[in-house]
Amino acid sequence: MKSYLKGALLLGSLFIVGCSSLVEKKESANIIIKNGTVLTMNEKRDIIENGVIVIKNNKIISVGTEDLLKKYSANKVIDAEDGIVMPGMINTHTHASMTVFRSLADDVPDRLNRYIFPLENKMVSPEMVYLGARHGATEMALGGVTTMVDMYLFEDDAARAVKEVGLRGVMTQNIIKYPTADGQKKGETLERAIAFVEKYKNDELITPGFGPHGPHTVTKEELLKIKELSEKYNVPVSMHVAETDVEFDRIKKDFKMTPVEYLDSLGLLNERFIAAHNIFVTDSDIELMKKRDIGIAHNMVANIKSAKGISPALKMHDMGMRVGLGTDGPMSGNTLDIIGQMGYVAKLHKLDTKDRSALPPKKAVEMATIGGARAIHRENELGSLEIGKLADVVVIETKSVNMNPIFDPYSALVYSANASNVDTVIVNGKVIVEDKKIKTVDLEKNSKELNNFKGKVQKIAETL
Repeated sequence: MKSYLKGALLLGSLFIVGCSSLVEKKESANIIIKNGTVLTMNEKRDIIENGVIVIKNNKIISVGTEDLLKKYSANKVIDAEDGIVMPGMINTHTHASMTVFRSLADDVPDRLNRYIFPLENKMVSPEMVYLGARHGATEMALGGVTTMVDMYLFEDDAARAVKEVGLRGVMTQNIIKYPTADGQKKGETLERAIAFVEKYKNDELITPGFGPHGPHTVTKEELLKIKELSEKYNVPVSMHVAETDVEFDRIKKDFKMTPVEYLDSLGLLNERFIAAHNIFVTDSDIELMKKRDIGIAHNMVANIKSAKGISPALKMHDMGMRVGLGTDGPMSGNTLDIIGQMGYVAKLHKLDTKDRSALPPKKAVEMATIGGARAIHRENELGSLEIGKLADVVVIETKSVNMNPIFDPYSALVYSANASNVDTVIVNGKVIVEDKKIKTVDLEKNSKELNNFKGKVQKIAETL
């Protein structure tokens, strides 16, 4: 009896070991997103129903159907609950710190020279820039923006705030020929920009660069120096280009060229250059911009709010150019989410072309994601949900009344959704928004500090 029991136990043990060896061990990951409609925005624009995204560290390691749940395990599993899972959106042009000035003098003619510049000269400080950028970056995060292209004064302080929120930032120090709060002497803002680039050139989230204000507001000497420095450090240059008729006429008068031709004559137009606005561009300008392979930041809402005009960005996109969407600053377009931009972009280009089929929703979502990545020349890392790309992912909930029913997820995003439908935001493999709440900063404290600062702004604004 004893020996029989020993034999039975041995046989049972072997059976258990054999069975366990047949069970495939799951590969570990950090985050799994399941049960969503995945808009990959890959080259084929594949849509995966009941899709799964697998994230390890800061990269996407698998994208596919729910079969992936048999292969991977993770400590954090996010149930999208039939929501839309998409790449993080990219804001290709803004001035985030200007949230502190939002809603001031919205309809003042020649607002830049009569109101914004004087206000900035009296108000801008490292404290203001940090506070405004933190608030602006928080707004972008809650609206599904994972990468922003910023240009402002004291950009070092803006970058510090953006890192605190957890966004990815292409941050460019403003350079202008006039005295500013961060540069009273000639060449001071350029020196500040160099120090900023040196400080952040190896940062994981912040890509530093140069932000010359415009072709007519920066000296030729400094523009040539910026071209040289951007090559030396291999960093981006973000600039307002062909934004106003005043700019166009002045460059034409002084140099007998369009602003685009002038910048090209200085060697600035290349794969590191991001041109914002581009309203007053000629057909030959567009051909030149395409030839130089520059990035285009299309700021539709800010452009029409200021009554400047409609950029031919749709034409540029259809020519294969690198067109992304931007909000401009919160004193220009007032909001910082890209979801709101998509609806305006789709509708205004239809009106402009008198063609209801122009710029369909899929094209608007392209501009907001992979188009933005192409505009900043980072389409190999960002803009789509593909294996090996950085884990910047957004989940849009579809339970809210404005999101039902959904027959086409692209149409839902462009024509139905708003920033409040953003449920989850992941940047660089880290969850920074969950259940519609920011996790990285204290929103209540941030808003209180911003409102306390409002009194200072009000006093100065009343003197203008």
